[in-house]
Amino acid sequence: MGVMNKFMNFLGLQEEEEIVERERFAAQEEQEFEAPNFETRKNHRGNNVVSIHSQKNVKVILNEPRSYDEAQEIADHLRSHRTVVVNLQRVRNDQAMRIIDFLSGTIYALSGSISKIGGNIFLCTPDTVEIQGSITEILTEDLDYNRMR
Repeated sequence: MGVMNKFMNFLGLQEEEEIVERERFAAQEEQEFEAPNFETRKNHRGNNVVSIHSQKNVKVILNEPRSYDEAQEIADHLRSHRTVVVNLQRVRNDQAMRIIDFLSGTIYALSGSISKIGGNIFLCTPDTVEIQGSITEILTEDLDYNRMR
């Protein structure tokens, strides 16, 4: 009870029930306007986490470069968080090695990954895409099958 309320009650100008109601109302207002502590904010924020890189339209780019100059275009797709399938069957082996070296550096810088999925065909993914499994078993089975023929 506040000093003013006690004084008014003593003089008989205010009833005690009215004082109690005012104090309850004031206490509720304090609770509503009280800033939440750090733990409350931390837990509340955890429920509303949304990924910045969540994409509704996921694109996979198919690219068949004819020269080393087109490697920059592939790197730009990776920087835009797009998966790229690179077919290097139409370039010379030395050009293909340079393209793979360039893309490997780009993927390393972006924390992505690169996987060989066939003869001179590579799958380059940004950090938002996870690759599971491997195709090496399929490739070895295919080689064994061709030897038996």
